[in-house]
Formats: sequence, structure tokens, C-alpha cells
Amino acid sequence: MRYFILAGEASGDLHASHLMRELKKVDSDANFSYFGGELMAHEGGTLLKHYREMAFMGVFPVLFNLHKIKRNFTLAENKLLEFKPDVLILVDYPGFNLRMAEFAKSKGIKVFYYISPKIWAWKTKRVHKVKKYVDEMFTIFPFETEFYSRYNYNVRFVGNPTIDELTTRPNQNETFTEFIQRNSLTDKPIIALLAGSRRQEIRRILPVLAETSLKFPEYQFVIGGAPSQSHSIYDEVLGDLKIPVVFGQTYDLLQQSTAALVASGTATLETAFIGVPQVVCYRIEAGKFGNWVKERIVKIPWFSLVNLIAHREIVKELFQQYCTAQTVGDELNRILSDRTYRESMLAGYTEVLTALGGPGCAERAASMIVDLLIKK
Repeated sequence: MRYFILAGEASGDLHASHLMRELKKVDSDANFSYFGGELMAHEGGTLLKHYREMAFMGVFPVLFNLHKIKRNFTLAENKLLEFKPDVLILVDYPGFNLRMAEFAKSKGIKVFYYISPKIWAWKTKRVHKVKKYVDEMFTIFPFETEFYSRYNYNVRFVGNPTIDELTTRPNQNETFTEFIQRNSLTDKPIIALLAGSRRQEIRRILPVLAETSLKFPEYQFVIGGAPSQSHSIYDEVLGDLKIPVVFGQTYDLLQQSTAALVASGTATLETAFIGVPQVVCYRIEAGKFGNWVKERIVKIPWFSLVNLIAHREIVKELFQQYCTAQTVGDELNRILSDRTYRESMLAGYTEVLTALGGPGCAERAASMIVDLLIKK
């Protein structure tokens, strides 16, 4: 069968590549055409547009690049019709993908969505577009089933791809000594800094985390470099402050860390799986107005996946004006000095991971996709 896949970010490239790998196992004639990245290209098929040419986040970047976005839509529409797929598979990235879902349905093309956009957090009205234009939704969080059921839309929970990636990650037996020698680090205990994957995030959050590091001279702070970024963004933000950055080793870094300061996102779940106590830090544009946005527009009580899945606070979330070097440092100090608090957080992680189920997310999704297409 023919699969047209749209992934507009680094995470989408990763998850879509795993789905492609599993689709090839259950469909020996699988043929792919896609927007994505190197990981998808490694699985074969035709890469039409790299996600780096699509990642415009925030009001001003979108406005300044409207002409590029329009060209990307036109290319996707033309290539979709030219390829004549059995199904269009969308991977997160709602602004672009929901518009493409509408176009595909108007042309009689079946639409599947792998990894729901976070419409349960904001822009919940998008659920009506999902109901209208998406034939099947494959979700990765258990609370998404409850969300969609409120709108009488049935979804298929397939587990979480992060569990697959973490279960099969390399270097699980690497020692602390081996890790620091490989990366030319000192022998001080490590605090991991995961400051997000986008340039805007890094510019907003990393300065706070870097300032926090000055309060803990007995530890070495190490940045997990985002795969979509180069060393220059970290040099720009850090200035004269020297904090080592390691790329392509986030899981290895967490495995050797005593604690972590983490920007909201999948990294909070990765940190929980590896069993590292964390402080969740996040800042958006608009200063204190951002808190107003969170309270009145964001439709969820927490913004970290760990707390959302547990339906309670397991990790401390420091948002907007409450995310300062002082508050982050106070919470980090509590993690490092209060054994009971630390162990309570780790016990909460077990609760979260149980709710997500075991590995095999992409495998389950691929099997369902092929079965549904055969029965069409």
C-alpha cells in the first residue's frame, strides 16, 4: 500500500520513522512519500520536504514566513494528489496537518492521525475538525481517550513511543566514569539541563537554568543539546558562562545524573522513565500576561506530562514569573537534600509508567493501520 506521511518536527520524524519500520514488517509492498527528516529517509521512500523548512513557531515567525508556509501547503497538496496514497498519515503538528486533513478528505483520501495534536491543552475547538476530517486517531496518552470521548469521538490508544525508545536505548550499562571520560567532564555529580528543542524555548529558559547552576558549585551542570539545534545557540545564550553541551546523548546524560532541570514536554516523561528527580521549568513570551493565558486559555491543570498522566502533582512545575533562578534553585535543593521528597517523586514515576503500558507502540499502530486499510 501507499502511505503519504506528514511530520513537521524532529519528534515527528523520530516517531514516524518507527511507524514506517513497523509498517514495512506487516506490509511488504509499503511505499512511502513524506514530509519529515533523516530518520524517515533512512526507512526508504521519498523525502519531499525537510521538517527544518516547516518549523515556524510563535506569532511573529509565522507571520514573517507566511509565503513559505503557503508554498509548503501547495507542495503537499500537489504531491499528495500525484502520489495517490491509500492513506494520509498525520503526525502531531496540528496547524499544518489539520488543514491537510481537510484537503485530503475533500479529495476522497482516507486520513489517519498518529499521535494526537495537543488540542486537549488548548484550541480545543480543533476537536470538531478532527471529528470531521480524521477517519482514525491513534493516541499515545491514556487521558486522551477520556478527552475525545467527551466529544463522542472514539480513538485507539496504542501506548507511548517514548517507552519504546527508552527500553531499547543504547549504553544502558555505561558507567559514570565511562560517560564523563567520553565527554571530557569532571567527576562531580551531574545535574542535567534539558532546556527544550526550539530556539525560542532555549533563549527563554536556559538563562534561568544557567543562573541556577551558579548556586550549586559542588555539582557540574551539563546541557542535553537539542538534535535540531547547533552549538551556536547555546554559545549565544550562555555568553561567558561555560556549561558543557552534549548532543545525541540525552538518555545517556540522564542516566548519569543526580537530578534534572527540564523544560515541559516529552523530556519530562523521559526523565521519569530513567528515574531522575526533576524540576519542570517553563516560560513563554508575554511576561506575567503568560500566566493569564495559562489560567484562562490552557485547558489543563498541569503542563508536564508526568502530572497530567497521574492526575496529580508528582513533580513541581515552575511557570512564567515563578520560574526564576531562586525558585528553581530552592526546588532543586529540596530534591537533593530531602530523601523522603525524592523517593516520593520516584514512586510517582512508577504510577505514571504503569498507566502508559509496555513497549510496542509503533508495532501496535502499524498493525491497526494495515488491518483498517485492508477492511476499507
